[in-house]
Amino acid sequence: MPLVSVIVPCFRAAETLERAVDSLRAQTRADWEALIVSDDGRDYAPLLAPDPRLRFLSTGRVGAGAPAARNVGLAAARGELVAPLDADDLYAPGRLARLAPLALAAGAAFDDVRVVDDASGATLQVLFGRPADFLLDAAGFFQTSVPLMPVFRRDLGVAWDPAVELCDDVALNLRLLDRVPAIPVAHEALHDYRVRHGSICHADTSAERAERGYATLLRRLAADGYGLGDAALIRLATEAIGRKQALNRAFAAARAAGDVATFQEFLVRRAEPSPAGQVPDSGPI
Repeated sequence: MPLVSVIVPCFRAAETLERAVDSLRAQTRADWEALIVSDDGRDYAPLLAPDPRLRFLSTGRVGAGAPAARNVGLAAARGELVAPLDADDLYAPGRLARLAPLALAAGAAFDDVRVVDDASGATLQVLFGRPADFLLDAAGFFQTSVPLMPVFRRDLGVAWDPAVELCDDVALNLRLLDRVPAIPVAHEALHDYRVRHGSICHADTSAERAERGYATLLRRLAADGYGLGDAALIRLATEAIGRKQALNRAFAAARAAGDVATFQEFLVRRAEPSPAGQVPDSGPI
């Protein structure tokens, strides 16, 4: 049986899926399975070299959304651990070997993230850039602005929320932090988050979709605490997601003005030094 079930949702993923799967085949730890979940009606098996560790599933719909596709994979997962991988992202060869022991011990684990422009291969940002491993609590998590893809124990009973389509990583990690209040982070950047123009995360509708996701989270937090057990976490999440929503609206305005094309570009521009040489206060994210 595999130790890690890697879930790969696929929507118009023909151009990048092979690269993502190749990053799995290159893992130094081989006890994984990949659940390739089609969300566009396409059979992706012919695009990939045969491998018994690859399993092909479908949402049975077109455009059900990445959270729904991931939940299809989660329902079929056999591994003790679960790890999401977007079809246009990459794992470094040692990612699963590095994170699996941390996740088994603590319940979940993160690594640092490298934000990469897919067209040029240039590194736009490294999220943390710390010299040693550390623990990330909810307050620290809500200071981040790059998707954090965890490896987590399947027996925690955490799933994705299909009603939160674009900021689904925030929703999932909020549920994880309710169960694991301090999640270990490996200091190495072992996950490439690829900024690819035209992808769902960076399409013209991305700000609108994020707005709907944040609004849904805020409604649920107000109505029933989103099912969270920690009242302090509910308050923290409500305030932080409100700030994320405001930041997303600022991005939407900047893109409408033609100043930026993607959210990550917007964040990089915000962090650039001012003419006086001072880094402007980016505020909480």
